[in-house]
Amino acid sequence: MTTVAIFRTLLLPPLSLFLLYGIGWLLRKRRSGRIISGSAIALMFLLSTQAGAWLLVYPLENLTAPLSSSDHTGAQAIVVLAAGRLKNSPEYAGQGIPDYIALARLRYTAKLHHETGLPVLVSGGAAIPEEGIKPLADGMAGALRDDFVTPVKWLEDRSHNTAENAERSAEILKIAGIHRILLVTDAMHMYRARMIFEQQGINVVAAPTMFFARNELGLSDLLPGVEGMRRANYAIYEWLGIAWYRLRYYV
Repeated sequence: MTTVAIFRTLLLPPLSLFLLYGIGWLLRKRRSGRIISGSAIALMFLLSTQAGAWLLVYPLENLTAPLSSSDHTGAQAIVVLAAGRLKNSPEYAGQGIPDYIALARLRYTAKLHHETGLPVLVSGGAAIPEEGIKPLADGMAGALRDDFVTPVKWLEDRSHNTAENAERSAEILKIAGIHRILLVTDAMHMYRARMIFEQQGINVVAAPTMFFARNELGLSDLLPGVEGMRRANYAIYEWLGIAWYRLRYYV
């Protein structure tokens, strides 16, 4: 695990809330310690519910909007950003395959390609040569080709984060004379991705997928569960990412 990944795990829930509770427990003889512990438990419960996660997800997803057919005008290519992967899938002879977030992006990319005929660029590196693990872009391109009957024209396979996705994809696009793209990623990630691509001089038409907050909440969403915490974790990560990019890249 990289230093960045360790820091991310420590900073985000649920581990950060366990650590907060631990601090409160150490200070339990003081009133402030009991307040800290109680706050950690309350936040753990709140963020474990999909209703609680919605409080973080909705304003984040509301920074973008679904693509309309009229927005396609003038776009010259589709760029899809890599997500995670399953490194060892026995049903695919031990090969790495895109995870469910990546598959949602790929499915929407295929839909847009079949509607528009635009060429596709897949962006994502994170290869681990010593373990025989190929770049994320390779697996995503294979899934587009084999599972979604969608050809890939360009592979950007050297990036390790969204900023590098933008920088290295822009190099490829500009050489090809492309300056306006449909950018595909999930709705929570779109705002950060769009602003860093535009900083590279690329005109971005946002094509987000996976809107969670637009689904109607029910009584079951008031109960704690893994999905609520997963969404809260992702939303907090994106809010922190937006703040970091504004400080680091002045966007």
